[in-house]
Amino acid sequence: MLIFINKGITSRDKEVIIPLYSALVRPHLEYCVQFWSPLCKKDVDRLERVQRRATKMIKELESLPHEEKLGELGLFGMPKRMLRGDLLTMFQYLKGGYKEEKDSLFTRGHIEKMRGNGYKLFLWRF
Repeated sequence: MLIFINKGITSRDKEVIIPLYSALVRPHLEYCVQFWSPLCKKDVDRLERVQRRATKMIKELESLPHEEKLGELGLFGMPKRMLRGDLLTMFQYLKGGYKEEKDSLFTRGHIEKMRGNGYKLFLWRF
């Protein structure tokens, strides 16, 4: 998809490239990332490389390092997006979004002497 954007769009402004990247490329990178969860650094780097190519297409930010480009564009790196997706999935699970898997994934801690929010989870042992 990024190649099609690069070949088909003549403008290299961030107002053009970033919405196209966000709508056409990023959903492919983030599809079910919470379930297949790339743990190896090389897999995360491969996904990050796509975003790096997209930020290189923007002419106004050519001279900046990748991290500064992400900050300027309001984007996050792949590890931060994966963490955000994990947190959103867990929040949906706690609020009842996954009713059919509710008892099979985690058990909620029912200890009265806990300090904190009461959403302590215990993993099943395999």
